[in-house]
Amino acid sequence: MPIIDRVILLLTGLVAIYLLWRLLSHKKQSTESARYDLYYMVSFLVLLVAGLLLIIFTYDALESEFVVIVGVLIPAGLALGLVAEFAPSWEKAMVPFALAGLVAIAITRFVGPANIATIILACVHAVFGLTIVLLPIVVAAKGKAPGSFVLVSVGGIVISLGGMALAFLKSGRQLLFFTADLTMTLLAPILLVMALAYTWGLVKKMAPGKAA
Repeated sequence: MPIIDRVILLLTGLVAIYLLWRLLSHKKQSTESARYDLYYMVSFLVLLVAGLLLIIFTYDALESEFVVIVGVLIPAGLALGLVAEFAPSWEKAMVPFALAGLVAIAITRFVGPANIATIILACVHAVFGLTIVLLPIVVAAKGKAPGSFVLVSVGGIVISLGGMALAFLKSGRQLLFFTADLTMTLLAPILLVMALAYTWGLVKKMAPGKAA
């Protein structure tokens, strides 16, 4: 792993720590935010740990099925947080789906055919990804969050492209022009851009109109 990638991953970890601190502070100030802030915190805690593991074990860690399984918690936590905060009527359906999806991914990664495992992973990621991309746009359009909240959608698009590129490579194929070398070169910057977009959008949403 190039030293620049380690630096970028370290910066990503620092961004995750900052957002975790802001979420924890917000959670203490408002009892209403307790549930959805907890979902967000799970997502960024996993991002922090994943970044540290990549720094320590380099990109070889991506070959581990455990990393693939745990990595699903990042979009799952963010999607659940968005649903719990802005579409609570969907939460009762989203939580069982997330749990069933994680179990299905865990089982198929170890005992299922590779093509079935890839399909299940893609389907679960698609649901979480669409939630992350579309819901902030709808919420911002309706005035329920500042316009900058759309950056959460941007972060969702960026990480979805990176995730799909990695999934295609693991299945022995290539997504569009994302070769193996290009995907690995862009992975660390993608994680940083995603973290910055999520952080800016969520922090501005927590304190609209205030410097953040």
